[in-house]
Amino acid sequence: MTTELWAVALVLMGAVFGSFGSLYFKMGSGSLSRNLKELRRNYKLFYGFILYGISSIFYMISLKGGELSVLYPLCSTSYMWIAILSIKFLGEKMNLYKWAGILVIIFGISLIGLGSG
Repeated sequence: MTTELWAVALVLMGAVFGSFGSLYFKMGSGSLSRNLKELRRNYKLFYGFILYGISSIFYMISLKGGELSVLYPLCSTSYMWIAILSIKFLGEKMNLYKWAGILVIIFGISLIGLGSG
């Protein structure tokens, strides 16, 4: 079975949505409480769940169009998106080692993609 381009695109879109889900989880975790009333008002956590759900739907649909061994490693592009989003929205700092790690991940994904052809 060959992996269709639309399946790759869906996995990459899912990775972006999942990264935004993680961002909202982080933002919502600051006001995490055991109080059920307050928990229901924590919209950032709710948005995080929704975005993760959308990500999962994209991923499930994409599995129809390709090999799992090719598609699943593409989920790790979320590391790159998380780094960018955490800098932009959370003010986090990245150092050379973190960027080098992300580049190694992207290089590994590229090798998997080349090996599937």
